[in-house]
Amino acid sequence: MPGAAPAAGPAARSRRRRGLLLVAAHSLWLWLLLPPAAAITRGQIDHAPTAAVGLAVFALLYLALVAVPVAELPVRPALHHAGLVLLALLGVGLGLAYAGESNGWLTLQMYVCSAGAVGLLRVGWGFGWVGGSVAAVLVVGAVRRVPADDIAQVALITLLAGAMTLAFARVARLLDELRRTQRELARTVVERERLRFAKDLHDLLGHTLSLVVVKAEVVRRLAPTDPDRAAAEAADIERIGRTALTEVREAVTGYREHGFGRELDNARSALADVGITVTVRESGHPLDVEADDAFRWVLREGITNVLRHSGAARCDIEVSTDDGGSVLTVRDDGIGGRPEPGNGLRGLTERVEQAGGTLHVGPARGGGLLLTARVPTRPAERVDG
Repeated sequence: MPGAAPAAGPAARSRRRRGLLLVAAHSLWLWLLLPPAAAITRGQIDHAPTAAVGLAVFALLYLALVAVPVAELPVRPALHHAGLVLLALLGVGLGLAYAGESNGWLTLQMYVCSAGAVGLLRVGWGFGWVGGSVAAVLVVGAVRRVPADDIAQVALITLLAGAMTLAFARVARLLDELRRTQRELARTVVERERLRFAKDLHDLLGHTLSLVVVKAEVVRRLAPTDPDRAAAEAADIERIGRTALTEVREAVTGYREHGFGRELDNARSALADVGITVTVRESGHPLDVEADDAFRWVLREGITNVLRHSGAARCDIEVSTDDGGSVLTVRDDGIGGRPEPGNGLRGLTERVEQAGGTLHVGPARGGGLLLTARVPTRPAERVDG
């Protein structure tokens, strides 16, 4: 397109080559200039050398101006527009000079019309250029006393050529815009998928590594006094590591079947291992798919925060489901406060919002921290229930 920066890369070079080949094939359309050229060679007009040079410059300038948008040549719009004006002046000048002496000189306005229609990006400018070209045919024909039938025929052909060229250029630009949109959508999908993988890996590894650290501390404390239990805890660390490796592989391949129930069992085990009393209450219907997926990540991050930061002695986990939706709460009796919104909390909020729910984290009554996640029941599921 006029004014575009020079494109780089094999795809851009390939498009430019195809455009230049199209322009070369388009040169066959110049056969309509054969009658003026024949009149020059036969000496039917005055100042034949001047007419020959003018006609040759007109044809070459026309092909160059068409090549700018078709082959996406890096030409500034101002220079391209100046070339169009020069082409129009040259076409009108040649028509005024020779249209009365031989046939075919009025058809130069058709080429002027087509060059502007394909090269002007604004639709209003294109229609104006087409109208001006048709008007030039009428004026030049009237001034040079060309027969009315010839004037009307050339004017109609110029109008049709301009309209068809405008339509072709519009369709070509829409297709180009569609291709750019498709590329942008593909890039967006890739970025979202990368973000999803990043969230999954953060949530998976953050919890697992925290659990490994806690159990490693238990092993370190027990090793001098209770080697057998320390060995059991070390074996548990190995099991957790193998499970984490499996989960990471499932997350990368997109086949994650780790549900909320399994996450709840892991939470009980992890909290009990460090001496935190766990209470779990479940009520209502089984979780639907979206709530199950969202709650397992919320529970994982909540338990990770309890293990890392709370200093709690007790943790209460409650999940309930009714016709309105599902609610998960994780409450501890630790130091409480209002946690800073890090990557984990932001990722959880996005996950719950994607399921149509909300996430709230704040101080609990009586001290400690309260995490609450709510996911509504989908309308179809509510009817089925």
